[in-house]
Amino acid sequence: MNDLKLFAKDNGIELSDQKTIAAEAAKVITGKFGHTKEKIKQNFDQLLHETEREIYRVYLKHQKKYGEDVINAFVNHLIKTGELKDLKQTGEVLGKYFELLDKFFLSLSQSRKARAGKSFESIHNALFKELDYPFDEQRVINGKPDFIMPSYEYYMENPPDSIIFTAKRTLRERWRQIVTEGTRGLGFFLATIDEKISANQLAEAHKSRIFIVCPEIIKKKNYPSAINVLSFAQFFKDCLDPAMERWRRNSVIK
Repeated sequence: MNDLKLFAKDNGIELSDQKTIAAEAAKVITGKFGHTKEKIKQNFDQLLHETEREIYRVYLKHQKKYGEDVINAFVNHLIKTGELKDLKQTGEVLGKYFELLDKFFLSLSQSRKARAGKSFESIHNALFKELDYPFDEQRVINGKPDFIMPSYEYYMENPPDSIIFTAKRTLRERWRQIVTEGTRGLGFFLATIDEKISANQLAEAHKSRIFIVCPEIIKKKNYPSAINVLSFAQFFKDCLDPAMERWRRNSVIK
């Protein structure tokens, strides 16, 4: 045996995925604040921040349970194979597997850091579901945007009436990917909390019909005059909700 994670998987033990954890965190936060769908939209900035913190707490809970299950299964394996015959031998026997255990815990630590980077997308996924917005995710068009609204099938039929939405914690040059992630959509919306987008980047994004969506406080502080930077409230009010009304009116969605 040289990998406890593979051992765990073979025994049906797996850590909950990011979307499951984000959905649990979102329900905790929206339930805590007692938000209706309208209030969720109005307070999306705050919910984004609160849910991100809650995701970490929920993740630690799931990680603890996962670790307990894996260690229990491993110890039971040692007992069944006869390697561990007496509890007094536990330290000695487990000591033989120090490198295996060290690798396992290091892997958990690295996974925790990697998941933190994906939480921003997962939060949007969870909150969009709380708001009953229709979308397909991670579908290949000319790339793989996070969300295609209202659906991939409708995008293939009527791309000019569809919305492409991607969430990136920081942009760097990632805004350029949106052009290849759907070149025929109604609009390309890139959610971020990046406070260092340059004026040149914003101008280039504008030429490509890319709208930046960010918390109101970031918009006011860093991009007050940028015409293609929207707050989340503006995105819902001026872009997504009107599209929802149109899709319902045209029987695209129920």
